[in-house]
Amino acid sequence: MVVCGDDGLAHRLSAELRGVYGEQVVLVVPPNARTARRPVVGRPRSAPAALFDRVVSVAVGRGGPVPGGEPAATTQRRGGERVLETEFLTEQVLAEAGVERAAALALVYEDDETNIRAALTARRLNPRLRLVLRLYNRRLGQHIEELLDQAAVLVGEDDEAVRDATTSVLSDADTAAPALAATAVAGTGKVIQAEGLLLRAVERVSPPPGVPAPRGLCTLALLSAEGSDEGPVLLPDDEEVRRAGGRSTVLLERFSATDGAAPGNGLGVGGVPPLSSLFSKQLRWSLAVLAGCVIALAVALSIVTGIHPVKAFYLTLLDLFAIDDPALGEPLGRKILQLLSGLVGLLLLPVLLAAVLEGLGTFRTQSALRKPPRGLGGHVVLLGLGKIGTRVLIRLRELHIPVVCVEGNPEARGLAVARRLRVPVVIGDVTQEGVLEAAKIHRAHALLAVTSADTTNLEAVLYARGVRPDLRAVLRLYDDDFATAVYRTLRVAHPLATTRSRSVSYLSAPAFAGAMLGRRVLGAVPVERRVLLFASVDVADRPQLEGRTLAAAFAPGVWRALAVEGEADSPPDRLLTKDDRVVIAATRRGLAELG
Repeated sequence: MVVCGDDGLAHRLSAELRGVYGEQVVLVVPPNARTARRPVVGRPRSAPAALFDRVVSVAVGRGGPVPGGEPAATTQRRGGERVLETEFLTEQVLAEAGVERAAALALVYEDDETNIRAALTARRLNPRLRLVLRLYNRRLGQHIEELLDQAAVLVGEDDEAVRDATTSVLSDADTAAPALAATAVAGTGKVIQAEGLLLRAVERVSPPPGVPAPRGLCTLALLSAEGSDEGPVLLPDDEEVRRAGGRSTVLLERFSATDGAAPGNGLGVGGVPPLSSLFSKQLRWSLAVLAGCVIALAVALSIVTGIHPVKAFYLTLLDLFAIDDPALGEPLGRKILQLLSGLVGLLLLPVLLAAVLEGLGTFRTQSALRKPPRGLGGHVVLLGLGKIGTRVLIRLRELHIPVVCVEGNPEARGLAVARRLRVPVVIGDVTQEGVLEAAKIHRAHALLAVTSADTTNLEAVLYARGVRPDLRAVLRLYDDDFATAVYRTLRVAHPLATTRSRSVSYLSAPAFAGAMLGRRVLGAVPVERRVLLFASVDVADRPQLEGRTLAAAFAPGVWRALAVEGEADSPPDRLLTKDDRVVIAATRRGLAELG
């Protein structure tokens, strides 16, 4: 297995393949001696850049460059894995990493172009190679999958082994965003979708004494007990759940697409802003009052003159718009009503002009960022609109959850999405006083800190807890030891508040590893700092499943068969045959044991 990347996901994925599945891994990363620039595949080097590489290589004692001006890859051994340090992912580096003999290659650079270039080169070197790419652009990813699979057939010609070569395009942002959004909002869950089946993992708090605990399809995990250092328990059996008493749980429920609100962008039909957003509340009330006056005048005219109500309404409109039809020779009541209609018409003109100007101004300012409205409450404050924050924002809006974003970079990629979704945004450094107050943190339901800096996320949560000690907080942290220390400290300091930490690379690595091994990983559900994997596996040739009932196909703490794909309802006594394909929940070790 070969893993190439320039951030924490590459190291997580390598550790996953080695520690869980026992695979031999070659890890290709930028050198640690200096900050790596954006990797480029196959791009010619300039003479000054090559000279700079020579100087740095000599200074740090890593050897000189190879002929042709391309930097050499330095090979090291770390904890049983082979590590190649190189600035640029060239064809020579891929060959040195053993791509021609590898079973699978993962390209997890943050730059989409780098991954695509390297994938095309690797496919030419080894048409039998299983490719896993990390791409943020989902639409482009679909085309790249087809292109690389076609390239494998063209290069491999009639080789039967080429047919097993597959290309999988994944996004760490898409993998982690549903879990982050679900953690920030109580009552929402991670939806796992398989053929003809929808399952939902939902976190349930412990009920008050005397209230029966909620029941679902099964209990996926027991969360850590309050006031205890005991960690979560994954896939407990029924006896362990009963002994747990009042601990909060993660339950699995069957889910129908009609059970929840239809996904939407909160903009109305077809993404068009609702009519009420075009005009202010005062203007809408003014128009309503004037409309009531017109109706009242028409009714009074019909009563006074005895004419038909439709004709009375028509005459009222003529009077209202000053169309010449004087009531000469008419009764006194008709003349008075005509004068009143003319007066209402004079009042209507400035209101109509204000409506036109306000509507035009609203359309003109669609490209501007909105500010948090007065009286806003019960919303989620989202810190960071990078790749992860943007996907989380889209997910929250699909759930129709009010959001206020905070972003320090006025050029962040997520600002365009926030404008399109008409989400309020506060531009400013979250560590500066007054920024979170502008986002109405004192009335928020939860704080979701997903910037790329652990210290920034922690500082924001600590500051927010000073304003709202009971605020629900979810922060993105990479380091496990640091996250555990933060979690325990915050739980002791704020026992009445919910605190959760999540790592994007930790959530994403199982899906990438499963794709490299040719397994169909449906999703991952975070349980504090651990992860449960959902996968679709064939029953055939697996003695742990074949010939057993769905309830008996269960190893507590390791894996559990949940349902048969393609069946809307699978009873616990359903016997599994070799032709079945089942959805399982498993730990990393459990998925490795099932093979």
